[in-house]
Amino acid sequence: MIREDVKLIRQQLDSQLKKARFSSAADSIRIQQVADPVDMTQEALARDIAVQILDRESMLVRRLRSAIERIDDGSYGLCLECEERISSKRLKAIPWAELCISCQESADASAFPRQGRSAFEDLTEAA
Repeated sequence: MIREDVKLIRQQLDSQLKKARFSSAADSIRIQQVADPVDMTQEALARDIAVQILDRESMLVRRLRSAIERIDDGSYGLCLECEERISSKRLKAIPWAELCISCQESADASAFPRQGRSAFEDLTEAA
């Protein structure tokens, strides 16, 4: 990648990192006592959603910081799995990308192994 492109991406990553806010979702995690079972269920659901949002935001912050570290150490743009170059098109779309398309597809396939399998395959494996 061109040095100017990397500098611009670094600025974008820094900007996104500064925008990351956890306080609004963190406030939703507080447990409040309510008498009505329906309200209790709604509160629990709201807490679960807030935890998922916090988890997603913290994952993004880790990836943003990791990308900034890779820029600083000169390894930005290299796949962490196969060490091949990540396409500039992919890095423009996802500046914090850690894997090339091929390795990302493999990682996604191993994270969700049941996709693409039929119910019959699942049943025969269970038997």
